[in-house]
Amino acid sequence: MKPLTIAAATALALLAPQTVNAQAAPAQTVNAQTVNAPRPDQLAFRDLYKELVETDTSVATGSCTAAAEKMAARLKAAGYTDDQLTLFKVDGFPLDGGLVAQLPGTSRDAKPMLLLGHLDVVNARREDWQRDPFTLIEEGGYFYGRGTSDMKAMVATWVDTLIRLKQQGFRPKRTIKLALTCGEESGARMNGAQWLAENRPDLIAAEFALNEGGGGSTDGHGRVVTQSIQIGEKSNRNFEVETTNPGGHSSIPIDDNAIYALADAIEKVRAYRFPIRLNDTTRAFFAREGAERTDQVGRAMVALANDPADRAADALVSADRTFNSMLRTTCVATLLEAGHAANALPQRARATINCRIVPGEDADTTRAALIAAIGDAKAKVTLVGRLRPVAVPPPLDPKILAPAEKLVARYFPGVSLIPTMMTGATDATYIGPIGIPTYGVPGGWGDPDGNGTHGLNERREVRSVYVGRDFLFDLVKAYAGRG
Repeated sequence: MKPLTIAAATALALLAPQTVNAQAAPAQTVNAQTVNAPRPDQLAFRDLYKELVETDTSVATGSCTAAAEKMAARLKAAGYTDDQLTLFKVDGFPLDGGLVAQLPGTSRDAKPMLLLGHLDVVNARREDWQRDPFTLIEEGGYFYGRGTSDMKAMVATWVDTLIRLKQQGFRPKRTIKLALTCGEESGARMNGAQWLAENRPDLIAAEFALNEGGGGSTDGHGRVVTQSIQIGEKSNRNFEVETTNPGGHSSIPIDDNAIYALADAIEKVRAYRFPIRLNDTTRAFFAREGAERTDQVGRAMVALANDPADRAADALVSADRTFNSMLRTTCVATLLEAGHAANALPQRARATINCRIVPGEDADTTRAALIAAIGDAKAKVTLVGRLRPVAVPPPLDPKILAPAEKLVARYFPGVSLIPTMMTGATDATYIGPIGIPTYGVPGGWGDPDGNGTHGLNERREVRSVYVGRDFLFDLVKAYAGRG
């Protein structure tokens, strides 16, 4: 595939007078890393983005309710009325509030669309970061701060999009809804998307939803080389493997030891590889992504898309841990607890096994596979922890794919849009089961190192934020239609 040029990114996004639909300026080389002064509308967006990043919404020290109220105030200032803005929170969880907003459509027949975003971020401690995590800092072509990447750039873009549409007097055919929620990152107190799905489905009812999970990636040197649209995701389930023993004095050891038995069980879990299970999305991903590559791995990807039983292709593709996790259910040990005294034989040993389950399989089939792999009747395998609904894969709908493909071709010439399944989990888990197919959109991009998402010194490239903003604005307009 051809790499992205600045003509398709910086020139389109930074040099156009109002939107990227304007003529692009002459191309510049990627390696030059030239960044032009932001447009006035981008500076206004930057202020909104800054307000979001600098509003601490972590579960440990922050408030989603405060962020939701600030976004509601911005929308009201842009002309949205009280009946178009619904702030919500649950008794007992005053800090975990959210917002639903809507721009009414003109058509009675066109069903609404939903823009989905979570306000909360992963906890961040100032003493661990090089910079204040709750101050937006622009440095070296990047925005730094907790949430700059996951996912306040998109949240800011959704709010900004509704403001821009109102300013332009745009009248969509279908109603555009926006749901900003809390609890996606931790779920420690409540999950706003789940609460809406269970208690106010009318507020978010839509034909489809746009969410996080898609996007582009660079070669590590500023060139965007892929763009993806997320169509489906794995389910997250935790299992506890427990071994027990009467124990005794450590001065008289025996081989029948709860810790040893658990270690044997964990080793078998480590060695077990779930079978390949492709769906429409992953089959399309491996076929198209493989065809884009010119190496042996690419050929193996195409071979697997055609024949999942190809063991040689499986071995080659599965050596990449990302590809491996898309091919099959994966389970990994994440927590250990054992023993009760330093001078006593252990009476109990436990391990938490975190499994990411592909569509078509579930907790029961996964538990059965773990039990069979361990092969020890004394090792108890139990489903534990918070249970999200099983993800519902949305269809590969041409009405969703075609507008996105058209915009990717315009913004990123030579870069293909590839359907992909997310190996993690998003709030689509709660929205899909109530009949709203949810897609992770392309547009912005990240670097191969993950940009510090969920870790230290989180960052997002400035060009990615600005180009992604304009891309998603155009995408929303394309899906909404003009009344």
